[in-house]
Amino acid sequence: MHLTSFLLALAVIAIVPGPDFVLVTGNAVRGVRLGALTALGVVCGLLVHGALATLGVSALVVAVPAALLAIKVVGALYLAHLGVMTLRAARNGTLTASPKAVSGRSAFLRGVLCDLLNPKVMLTFLSLIPQAMDPSAPPLPQAALLSAVTVGVFAAFWALVVPLAGRLAVVLARPGVRPVFERLCGATLIGMAATVLAA
Repeated sequence: MHLTSFLLALAVIAIVPGPDFVLVTGNAVRGVRLGALTALGVVCGLLVHGALATLGVSALVVAVPAALLAIKVVGALYLAHLGVMTLRAARNGTLTASPKAVSGRSAFLRGVLCDLLNPKVMLTFLSLIPQAMDPSAPPLPQAALLSAVTVGVFAAFWALVVPLAGRLAVVLARPGVRPVFERLCGATLIGMAATVLAA
């Protein structure tokens, strides 16, 4: 795979909404700072995935079906937990009444965990990066560089998404709109939990 094709593939993967996207945008509309901290957490999770893939740890996990299944189950349960919490907050009006109900630390940690516990992110590193490597060159430096490029592309993507999502706060300030948005985010996270488990 040529580097250009690799970057295009990364761009497509970044644009297609996943659990990280729902979580980041959901927090960004409550406040740009919350969205930025959530995105920073996601990027930190990507750094860990990149390091694990580079060192070959991710490949070992995938090679053990029980380990991969455990990650899927934990990841699905965490996404479902986030979805239920969001639905409860929408029903009680806590997020609408007080955006500060979600702390910066909590937003960051949710971003980290959402990304780390998503087996699809791990599989993306394992399937995409090897295809872009030169078989005749040392693998470790290439894997490290391509992992860094992957993290950089996603970081740039979040740098664009968070401010744009923050502007939705004006629309969501209208009566009755915010709870609908929160319910949609919650239901989407629960649905994604089911897809992670089924994958």
